[in-house]
Order: sequence, then C-alpha cells, then structure tokens
Amino acid sequence: MRFKRLPSQTFINNRKNLTKLLKPNSVVILNTNDLMPRSADSFHIYRPDPDMYYLTGIDQEDTFLILYPDAPNSEWREILFVKETNEHIAIWEGEKFSKDKASDLSGIEHIQWSNGFWNFVNLVAKQADCIYLNTNEHDRFTSDAEYAALRLAKQIKTQFPTAEIERLAPHLHSLRAVKQQSEIDAIRHACTITRDGFNRLLKVTKPGVMEYELEAELLHEFVSKGSRGFAYEPIIASGANACVLHYNTNHNPCKDGELILLDVGAEYAHYASDLSRTIPVNGRFSKRQKQVYNAVLRVMQEAKLLLTPGNNLPDYHKAVGEIMTKELVDLGLLSMDDIKYQNESYPAYKKYFMHGTSHHIGIDVHDSGNRYTPFSEGNVFTVEPGIYIREEGIGIRLENDVVITNDGILDLMIDIPIEADEIENLMNS
Repeated sequence: MRFKRLPSQTFINNRKNLTKLLKPNSVVILNTNDLMPRSADSFHIYRPDPDMYYLTGIDQEDTFLILYPDAPNSEWREILFVKETNEHIAIWEGEKFSKDKASDLSGIEHIQWSNGFWNFVNLVAKQADCIYLNTNEHDRFTSDAEYAALRLAKQIKTQFPTAEIERLAPHLHSLRAVKQQSEIDAIRHACTITRDGFNRLLKVTKPGVMEYELEAELLHEFVSKGSRGFAYEPIIASGANACVLHYNTNHNPCKDGELILLDVGAEYAHYASDLSRTIPVNGRFSKRQKQVYNAVLRVMQEAKLLLTPGNNLPDYHKAVGEIMTKELVDLGLLSMDDIKYQNESYPAYKKYFMHGTSHHIGIDVHDSGNRYTPFSEGNVFTVEPGIYIREEGIGIRLENDVVITNDGILDLMIDIPIEADEIENLMNS
C-alpha cells in the first residue's frame, strides 16, 4: 500500500455528522468524479471527488452513495455503489474494490454494484420528502465545464421534476472545515514529507541550477515517501518570477544573487500540505533581501497569534493588513501619505501584498469552509504573507500550515527551517 488509509471510523463519523443536519425523511444522492481524458485513449491519474472521499474513503471511479437516514427499509439508510470488476478490467486496469473491501474502508454495510444505482434512486426518490444534491460551490470555483456532480444533479431534476431539492454543499463545507484527529494526522504526515523534500532541495540549490531541476528533487523525495506527488502545481520561481503569484512554468535558470520563491506541498492519503519558503540561490541573502525577508517573517508570526477561536477571515485579513502596512512603511515602500489617502476597498499595502494570508487546507489545498464562519478548534489553515517588489525583482512569501486549538495554534511545519540565518547555515554546511 502506497499510503496508510484513514480508519473507517473517520468516514462513519463524517456521515453521522452530516445526517444530523438533514431535513426529516430526506435522501442524499452523491457521485464521485469522472475519469478525466488526457488524450486519445489515455486518462489523467484518477482523483476522487473530495466530498465523496470525505464521506466514504473510497477513491475509485464510478462510485455512488445514497444516505437515507429515515428510510422505511433499513437497508436503504446507507448504500455504497462501487464498480464491478471483470476479467477484462482485471487484465488491463488491475484490481478494483470488492464489496467486502469497500465495506471495510467506508464502514458501510450495504454495498452494491454501480450498475444498480439508478434502480435504487427510483426507489428512494419516491419515498423521500426531499433530495440533497451536491455541486461545487467553492467560492473561488469558476468553470464552464460540466462535471460529474453537476451532471447527476441535472439528471435527478429531469427524472423527478416535482421533487424538493436541497443543497448539500453548505453542510459539507461547514463539516469539512473542522478536522478530526485522523485528518490532522494525514496533513501532518504530508507536511513531514514536504519538510524532507525542502531539506533535500537546499542541498542542491546553487547558481545555474534550473527551476525544473529543483522541482524534480522535490518530486523524487515526495514519491519515495509514499506521496502521489504534489498537492498542487509547484511554484519554483527565481528572480523576478517570484513576483508572478501563480508562476509555475519552472523553466528558468536560477542566477547568482537572486532569490527563489518556493510554493510547494506533498499530498498524502488525499490530504494536502502547502509550504512557501524563499531562499537565496547562492546561499546568502543580501542586506536588502534579508530586510524584506525578516519583515515577512514578522508578519507571519504575528498573523499566527490572530488565528483564535471566534475570529473570522475578513476581520483577520484586515488585521494582518494593518501589520503588513507598518512593515512596508519601515521598508520605505509606503509613505504616510499613501496610507492617509488610500482607498479603503483596496488599501495601500495591496500594492506589495495582493493576496490573502490564510485559507482552509485539507483534502483540497484550498479546502471547503465558509469565510464568514468564526474560527473554531479543528480548523486547519495556511499562514502565508508575502511582499512582492517588482521594481526590485524581489518576491518573498513564507507559509506554514497550522491547526487552531483552544490552547493556541499547532504549527504542523514548526520543524521546517524558516529563519534566514538557519536557511543560510543549512545551504552552506
């Protein structure tokens, strides 16, 4: 097994928590992602729908779930549908989950083959008073492409035009934002793999190395430790590339005197990590580079202290902006007049710090969670301030993943080097 799977109790708990939020005599109907074509007759590596995985632990295509807590037939209350294998599939694709294996992983007793899914939909939809359907309601999602969950929702609405339909996504967003210990353990392990990759990269960074060579060092370490690879497209941005927030072509040489902004993270057991570090190509920060670096680090450390139960993202980001404003003034990048006459809807600091400081992280690197919901114990966030000075060719971002607890934050990346002097010592040892 490439990675240690989360215990089935995780998914049992997730389903129990969801069913507590449903209307009486309602049914949840859910499917997983399609296999995505790559070209001709080949497909991308399969990634399950995050919500389906959250509720079942099943990471296989052609999977469906029906939850009907008040069903008149007890066998309808939880039914998982998985793809039935045959000799052809076994030869060409390999093993698929048996009914027993699917039951062990998910904790669901009643397992059926996927080709019987619509027969059960016809049964439960006619008994239930309302149907919960799921779509991608992440507030940063925009796409014209039709995806599996949207297609299923359209099919259900067409087949049962008079049914009462409810949105499942808001419930799943609130639940997924609060992690169980097994989920935090998976994220922690992903962070450990990321740490090992970063330490490996420090040893080979030098003038003339290509950005993609550093990417390869990370990938080698990640995969060798049981990760499927990067949790998102890696950013290895040297020099002025660091001022392009989503730069990921990673095809330039790293030059003497420049910095490299790294935004990378390993995935483990379908859970993401998200790390940012900025390092000097030649192993030594210049005076100005270190000055900016330490300003970013101070903002990061102060931002961590604001991640407390009861706070919320809008208030948090406003407070971090005020901290950043002071640092930018001290760096000579903003004047008091810039601040006095700033547009409140786009404060002056955003010229040099354009993005947010924190986002939820979990199964998705930008995980589900309502930005207006107060923070609570069990939330896992990134903390990632940055300063980007295009006129100087300096871009610096620092980022750790942290868990909010009632006793303060738990930094899952506390053992990954971050102090400027520590980075220099490791690169020159």
